[in-house]
Amino acid sequence: MTKLRLTFTTGVVLQSISQGHRYGFDIMDVSGLPDGTVYPALRRLEDAGMLQSEWESAEEASKRPPRCYYGLTPAGEEMLAAAQSRFRALAGAIAEPDVEAG
Repeated sequence: MTKLRLTFTTGVVLQSISQGHRYGFDIMDVSGLPDGTVYPALRRLEDAGMLQSEWESAEEASKRPPRCYYGLTPAGEEMLAAAQSRFRALAGAIAEPDVEAG
């Protein structure tokens, strides 16, 4: 594991994942961050033990390249809490997913 510096970008990526945006393009879409920011952040977070990842199977992917899905580890949840405390603007940085009434 590597030591990771807590930045606003790190917080945005963690917040995105905690709200259900679990793969790179989805995180880019909701955060407005470019791929050159999101993918290196995901690698650093995983290397530091803040995230765990899992590739979907080719069958799940169907007619597109397989996605790598990320989830927070307990250490990632702690880092997210620290980011939310440190960066007040983080609370509104990522919109909650729309939930349709059924």
